Amino acid sequence: MLITDDFLPVPVPESLNATYLVPVAGLPRISTKNAVAALAGRLAEPVYGLARQMLDSPLMSVDTRPIGEFPELPPDLLTAFGATEAQLDRLAAASHLVVVQAEYRPGWPPAHEWAARAVAAAVAESVGGDVVDVFGLQFLDPATALRSLPDEHGRIRLVDWVLVPYSSDADGLWFTTKGLRRFGLLELQTQGVPDHLTRAWGAVMTGAARRLLRDWTDGLAGEEVPAFVQLPVLATVTGHDIAVAYGNPEQHGATAPVLLRLELDPATDPDADSFLSLRPPEGHPGPDGRYYAAACATLFAGIQPDVRYARSGDAMSKAIATARAGLDDVRTRFVGGRLPRESQLVVKYGLPGEDGPEYVWAGVTTWDDAERIVGVSASDANSDPTVRIGSPVVVEAADVVDWALLDGTGVVEGGWTQAVLDAGERPHADN
Repeated sequence: MLITDDFLPVPVPESLNATYLVPVAGLPRISTKNAVAALAGRLAEPVYGLARQMLDSPLMSVDTRPIGEFPELPPDLLTAFGATEAQLDRLAAASHLVVVQAEYRPGWPPAHEWAARAVAAAVAESVGGDVVDVFGLQFLDPATALRSLPDEHGRIRLVDWVLVPYSSDADGLWFTTKGLRRFGLLELQTQGVPDHLTRAWGAVMTGAARRLLRDWTDGLAGEEVPAFVQLPVLATVTGHDIAVAYGNPEQHGATAPVLLRLELDPATDPDADSFLSLRPPEGHPGPDGRYYAAACATLFAGIQPDVRYARSGDAMSKAIATARAGLDDVRTRFVGGRLPRESQLVVKYGLPGEDGPEYVWAGVTTWDDAERIVGVSASDANSDPTVRIGSPVVVEAADVVDWALLDGTGVVEGGWTQAVLDAGERPHADN
């Protein structure tokens, strides 16, 4: 096996397993084969044929057992991963569990996962119940489970298969992936992420997972399963990787790539998981958190600072007026926790400069006082050396000229002044 400083050898498991549960009250009245047959014409190939073939092979088992034979599924964790009260009630009322299990070799396609999820969704649909993804500890209604399977072009959204939970400690946020082990790859982790990058870094981790998973499955493409796959030590992540992972390839934009160093973090406890850690490249000056903030600013480059201000009556003035008219509403949604999931609110405000105001963006962390916004800078300012990516800032609401909601694909709402700039209008400074 060739080992170089440019590649990291990652061990490959001999086989992979998938387990899905369907809670039922009483015994199912429709056979599993008939339930799967009902998906004909609704489930794309090769998944439909794959599910039927594996159902008839020793690679898959479907058993119905009394629920008392199983350890209790933890309701607190199920809730943390999105379970509703209705789903938990149906679980509590269940007398049996239909257990769908499948096994397959590492590689692409992940036949064990696709077939087991398809069969479990078919069973759940036939009994009017839910699917429980044991690996992710997630409830899936049958329609959601079926939508997560490949389309007629073999495409999936990685966010339907890989979660990115995080927790907080004294050094910042600790992010991990939960789902790459479905494909045989070690989970990713990043530690010391600044608190204001909660949504943005989750998207970066998802994009990194997409890129590394592609490298991983490329390394498993041969007829024989290798003992190791060589992954690049410097992983390249682009806006395209993030957009594809979220199922929006047409929205990727032309962002510069970001480099992340891959390190193997083996578990010291035999019952614990090993991780692949994502870190800044060797030689990066300053704390890791600053690099993560700069990486997010690069990948979500739909917002840029500009050193110009608008004449009254021109398109830029209209854009500012539109943004300010919606400021109270977006604050109400932010404070009430009603912004879209996985979105980040940013505001644009002016800093005084010799040639006129310099407008920069900041990520909003709290907005308890309607007149004052607490956040962190999303860019380095030219006019103020204290305003740097990741540095805390306090913004007067009266100084805000624009706002935007960002997700893993870029701007999803707002950004009116940026749209004017992107359209090519460059108003001159008013002296």
